[in-house]
Amino acid sequence: MKTEQVHPQLKADCHLLGTLASGTLLLNRNATLPWFILVPDTDREDFLDLPADFRERVSTDCAVVSDFIKQQLGYPKVNFAGLGNVVPQMHMHIIGRRKGDRCWPQPVWGNLPEGECYEHAVLAKWILQLRQRIGLSD
Repeated sequence: MKTEQVHPQLKADCHLLGTLASGTLLLNRNATLPWFILVPDTDREDFLDLPADFRERVSTDCAVVSDFIKQQLGYPKVNFAGLGNVVPQMHMHIIGRRKGDRCWPQPVWGNLPEGECYEHAVLAKWILQLRQRIGLSD
């Protein structure tokens, strides 16, 4: 997916990290929690409407991002959702969670406090790790 095809609200809220086999990987600018968003390369709005093979590819990409959150970033729990009520473009939320985080045990939507932005060095490190571990590309 080309960057200009990502919904303007997602572009405003997120850092563009790169692409995976199924779509574009973003990171929410709020560094309170590692909140990744995968935007699949499709114009369909609902995950369950995807053809089975592409749905499996999206699921696999979400699973490798989840593994990155757990193994590299040390979060024991990952919340996974695809709502699309505010932004109609299909996008999957993959969010690292742990007991005691600033939203725990509530969902992040409507409960995530304003937080610091990611430092450039952290973004660069995570992008490099994502390239090495899960095949993220430009």
